[in-house]
Amino acid sequence: MSEQTTLTAAESPEATPAKTKEKKVRKRPIGFYIAGSWLGLVVFAAIFGPLLPLPQWDESFYDYLGARPGTAGHILGTTQDGYDMLAGLVNGAKISASVSFVAVLLGGGIGSFIGITSAYFRGKFDMVVTSIFNVMLSIPNLVLSLALLSVLAYSDADHPATTSRRVLVLMLSLTLVIIPILGRIARASTLQWAGREFVLASKSMGTRNFTIIRKHILPNVAPAILAIGFLAIGSVIIVEGSLSILGIGVPGGASWGSMLANGRGNIAFSPHEVYMPSMCIAFTVISSNWFGDYVRRKLDLREAKI
Repeated sequence: MSEQTTLTAAESPEATPAKTKEKKVRKRPIGFYIAGSWLGLVVFAAIFGPLLPLPQWDESFYDYLGARPGTAGHILGTTQDGYDMLAGLVNGAKISASVSFVAVLLGGGIGSFIGITSAYFRGKFDMVVTSIFNVMLSIPNLVLSLALLSVLAYSDADHPATTSRRVLVLMLSLTLVIIPILGRIARASTLQWAGREFVLASKSMGTRNFTIIRKHILPNVAPAILAIGFLAIGSVIIVEGSLSILGIGVPGGASWGSMLANGRGNIAFSPHEVYMPSMCIAFTVISSNWFGDYVRRKLDLREAKI
């Protein structure tokens, strides 16, 4: 009996790491893999789309006007103008993903820097920053983007705005929308961590303020910013699609929202022109929101242990 007990005790240290590793793998829900696979597919299409053996997204096939999905040579069909749907969706992933990622990255970086510094140093600077954020947040996101695009990317018959200019102005307008959102999150999280004992101990030791921010504040604030950043990506994609439907977004069917805007008039004849870009937008928004909630839950568990 004692020999069997000794053998079990000897084997347990070797079995524990394997069981722990298996337990960690099983903790990830199925939604993690579904959302991750879709977002990975979108990123792959955005980066490597031009290298795929697909026709040009703006090349019209006059023999296949409004072809249904499953047509030979056009697996997802074509639009009423003869544009290949699969090529359009791949190109739309590049535009929509680029606009959303760049806007969230720039807006998140600028807003986080302003929010962290204002919350750490406080005083009049924090009052001014908070007031500006409140004013910007009081304006609806769609209205602010609409106003900026109307002024900076105005287009008429004599002075048409190029697609590149529209995209740049759209990125700028959406970046300005994201700055106060993530700035407020960064400020609130910094206020929570700035009063912790390890931060006060670093101050008492004479550590420089920006060193404290870089080593102690930023690593603890970053998860909260990341969680909201995923949610912001979905919001930006929706705003871009809404602006395209209003006629001032990316023109010519270059993005998912623009494809949706172009196909809405043909929904009775070619419903796939509307359904397919709508599904791409919906899946991307749901996946990014799911990852935002997932990071948020992990953050809550992490803070509960501190």
